[in-house]
Amino acid sequence: MSNIVKGGEFLIKEIPANEIFTLEELSEEQKMLRDSAKEFIDREVIPQKERFEHKDYALTEEKMRQLGEMGLLGVAVPEEYGGLGMGFVNTMLACDYCSGANGSLATAYGAHTGIGTLPILLYGTEEQKQKYLPDLATGTKFGAYCLTEPDAGSDANSGKTRAKLSEDGKHYVINGQKMWISNAGFAEIFIVFAKIDDDKNITGFIVEKEGTEGLTFGEEEHKLGIRSSSTRQVFFNDMKVPVENLLGERNNGFKIALNALNVGRIKLAAANLDGQRRILNHSLQYSNERKQFGVSISTFGAIRKKLAEMATGIFVAEAGSYRAAKDVEDKINELVAGGMNHQQAELKGVEEFAVEASILKVFVSDLTQHTADEGIQIYGGMGFSEDMPMEAAWRDSRIARIYEGTNEINRLLAVGMLIKKAMKGELDLLSPAMAISKELMGIPSFDVPDYSELMSEEKSIIANLKKVFLMVSGAALQKYMMDIEKQQHLLLNASEILNQLYMAESAVLRAEKHFSADSVEVAMAQLNLYKAVEKIIVAAKEGIISFAEGDEQRMMLSGLRRFTKYANHPNVVALTEKVAAHYIAKGSY
Repeated sequence: MSNIVKGGEFLIKEIPANEIFTLEELSEEQKMLRDSAKEFIDREVIPQKERFEHKDYALTEEKMRQLGEMGLLGVAVPEEYGGLGMGFVNTMLACDYCSGANGSLATAYGAHTGIGTLPILLYGTEEQKQKYLPDLATGTKFGAYCLTEPDAGSDANSGKTRAKLSEDGKHYVINGQKMWISNAGFAEIFIVFAKIDDDKNITGFIVEKEGTEGLTFGEEEHKLGIRSSSTRQVFFNDMKVPVENLLGERNNGFKIALNALNVGRIKLAAANLDGQRRILNHSLQYSNERKQFGVSISTFGAIRKKLAEMATGIFVAEAGSYRAAKDVEDKINELVAGGMNHQQAELKGVEEFAVEASILKVFVSDLTQHTADEGIQIYGGMGFSEDMPMEAAWRDSRIARIYEGTNEINRLLAVGMLIKKAMKGELDLLSPAMAISKELMGIPSFDVPDYSELMSEEKSIIANLKKVFLMVSGAALQKYMMDIEKQQHLLLNASEILNQLYMAESAVLRAEKHFSADSVEVAMAQLNLYKAVEKIIVAAKEGIISFAEGDEQRMMLSGLRRFTKYANHPNVVALTEKVAAHYIAKGSY
């Protein structure tokens, strides 16, 4: 399995199309998993939209129990602990198709199967796993995750909740409060983070609701969206937790929190995919049926452009999400084959692709909000009505840009983690960055390569976009060294380049692997790449001008023009029309 890529390696390596995984390659077992989840959501969840919008928390709990009975809460949990023991791609699939129809259920599902269950699976002792996982995997009991505090959000380690060992040494006594706790109203098992005495870092604890004194809850929060998702404050007043319920090691809670969030980030991307498909399907149906000036509004170019861009976004988001999911799964399998236990392998596998997880979280959640917004626009005034599906989709999608670390934090994180990998020698970004400096000094070739092979020019452009990232970030690092973390504007620009090129490459490789030159999928990959190039030009130019001057600035701007140049410009209007015509005729994604 030597072709397994490292996290972040896409930046310095040409990835062949046959080495990425796509949705077109699902096994029969995976298709059955997808179809059973989708069928359940269509039958049990879609018809209940009104109840979900009217804060029916009991309905969310009921649907979660049903998902548990179907095994869909335990996809990632090994069989010996009552789960299905399936691979990482299957957990993404389940998350994708269980989450698309309703934000309240999606939140409950994500909080329970991700941050509510994974810390025990990944860090629990054998006794803790035997005790808690079977109930969590089957939905007999639900999990919640208590990290955020009134004064500790993104800076999770600054929390004020404290734990103290009791005099008899049998319990930790916890005092403090947590807020924005999903599932708090019906969860029975809580992962709670607190600092023991004056420790530098937080520590994780497993808290059982039943029989625990000093554990109380605030009222349900009233929120913009996800209205039937239970969200409460949780208070600890001399709450006693048995010492054996300490999770992982003392002082190691920050690491537990970060790794649980890494998994949460990539799964959040999956959780936003089917929502986008459904928004597009509603938009296609409405625009085909809605008549103005005697014709369907789907015949108008302005509407067709929106529909084409929505479909293209979904194709790209799927490509990146499932590519990364399979990379994680392959890494886990490689580590297990090398003798590592599954718990450690899962941790290391997800940690390896933390950069990609942050990229996906940002790109797909931003895209979902935009898709929902365009959905409202296509419906016009009707889109603003509660009777239509769009306004709830728009409100529900808004939270995804805040969950699992805000998108701004994740943009900074992705670039920061890459730099750390380079500093540790895990990823050689320096040599290719130096090579690009030399290339900029040289005389550019004016030969036009042979681009007759499918996607050859697109792949050449992607290789050049990688040079743009290395050129800008390499020069910025040389200038600011360890102070780079303070240059948030610049890091945000670098992150935009990173996000766009990873997702564009994923779409191009997916199209190359499975589709012919005249296919709509190739058109979508080309359309997205063109838009990605334009966004990268803006971000890179802004970055270069902010820190480079004189000859250096001129040389880098010249390099930017060279690295973002098409030999054959795509006809964007024709590509857009091709995509729109395909999906309008089909009537669904």
